[in-house]
Amino acid sequence: MPGAIVVDFKDGTTKAEFDAWEKEWGIDLEFNSIEGPQDGVTIAVGVQDVEAVLAKIRRHPAVEAAEPLKKYQKTFIPNDPQFGKQWNLRQIHMPEAWELSRGKGVVVAVLDTGIAYADYQDFRQVPDLKGIKFVKGYNFVNDDEHPNDDHGHGTHVAGTIAQATNNNEGVAGIAFEAALMPLKVLDHSGMGVSADIADAIRFAADHGGNVINMSLGGGGYSRVIENAVAYARKKGVTVVAAAGNTGLGQVAYPAAYEGVIAVSAVGPSGKRAPYSSFGKQLDIAAPGGDKRAGPEGGILQNTIDGRNPGESLYKSLEGTSMATAHVSGVAALLYARGARSPSEVEKALFDGASPVNGQEWSEEYGHGLLNAEQSLNLLGRDASGTNWPPLFLAAGLLVLVLLTLLPRRRPGYLNVLMSPAFFIPLVLATVGVFFARWAFGGAQGVAAQLVDYSSLPIPDWQRFLFGRGRLDNPLFYSALIPLAGSAFAIALKRLRHVVAGLAMGFAGFLLYAAWSRAPGLAFLPFNFLALPWLIANGIICLFIARAMLDKEVGR
Repeated sequence: MPGAIVVDFKDGTTKAEFDAWEKEWGIDLEFNSIEGPQDGVTIAVGVQDVEAVLAKIRRHPAVEAAEPLKKYQKTFIPNDPQFGKQWNLRQIHMPEAWELSRGKGVVVAVLDTGIAYADYQDFRQVPDLKGIKFVKGYNFVNDDEHPNDDHGHGTHVAGTIAQATNNNEGVAGIAFEAALMPLKVLDHSGMGVSADIADAIRFAADHGGNVINMSLGGGGYSRVIENAVAYARKKGVTVVAAAGNTGLGQVAYPAAYEGVIAVSAVGPSGKRAPYSSFGKQLDIAAPGGDKRAGPEGGILQNTIDGRNPGESLYKSLEGTSMATAHVSGVAALLYARGARSPSEVEKALFDGASPVNGQEWSEEYGHGLLNAEQSLNLLGRDASGTNWPPLFLAAGLLVLVLLTLLPRRRPGYLNVLMSPAFFIPLVLATVGVFFARWAFGGAQGVAAQLVDYSSLPIPDWQRFLFGRGRLDNPLFYSALIPLAGSAFAIALKRLRHVVAGLAMGFAGFLLYAAWSRAPGLAFLPFNFLALPWLIANGIICLFIARAMLDKEVGR
């Protein structure tokens, strides 16, 4: 509240006491309520220079806290009559998230059966999309400029992303201030071809799309679509796709492509729906519905009657298609709140996801269950996107290692840490070029990819060779690189501090990964072998670092 402050004095502070002090501060304080004489909470209004006055007040020994007076309000609850049936939006904390972002200025391209977005011939816009902004799309099935929905699936998906909200009509959508780009790639039976999908992806990337939603799959691998996805990502577009509805441990294409956020589905209980596909390429889980207990377990949205595209109805559906729409909607909220790249969106989505069964990552839930509020709060906390704990752990381990050496063979702690030959490899192995995203976060295309890669710690440089896999390569997540370096350092003494820093950094990285249970390792089932693998290799790295720091090495 402009010009208003709250001052919390020590309990029992009297009015006579703070009346004497307030003259020096140039304000007029009064107890806030009848509790004031006991709890010491006072307020003042009409303060000219709030920060200057607070700086004076905070120095007083009787003041426990002093700050601007802040106004709070109830969490935004839309007036849509059927919002109470949307358990899915409460599950991902949308009422709280709407206080932070509503998607304004963002474009979400919906590649589907079309959207009932306009009146055209026999087609009619569904009532609960009135007032939503649409940008120019295209019908790739019929090769015309009218991507109207003749099935119902696309309109339902679009509703979850951006249904008109707080309009006293029907239900709510996630990013209701965003714009939708209707791109029809599936026909009236829900089928489409790879060429149309690839063209639509490029169309979205070239015409201002920020997010691409693909609630489709099942056609197998297509190099044409994979190239289109890579093209969109280079242009800064976040691509989201459905994991599939087979219930098997194999993520479907296009969700399985590098650069696509793969989404599995959960029901109202938060557990994976039985139809939802899962697997090593999975990124995140979101509400998709589970109607085994009845239609209320599905995702409710306004769509068309597939038998009559001119008729509107509210329909409860289930599927990873529905789950994908939730992630795309939250991605739009993140862009509206300031995310600048797919990498930033992914980091916020994955870091903000709620762990399931205490696991940071699993084949059923990816990084966890979508949490819109937490993802929005995490966005921009660290502009560099840096995970600092591995560096701090490595510094602590350095002390431990040096204490195991005899004093006459032990280099000084600061001498080691301040040596560029040691410190630079230590930083590269734990946090990478941590300032790259902060300094060059606005880069686009290939430059943006270079920024992303340079900001990765050395163990994650595997992505140059193996891509952004959901499972990490055990050879990079091991002592192999420091061990190879030590072979050269035995002969070349000047390399010993370099290898010591590298090994200490790997030790911090691997042991922190083991402690946080963050990665899954390819070829190693995490609960059985991956954890011992990380711990054993971290310890080996500590021994390598100790050997390189021992003044008696090679004598």
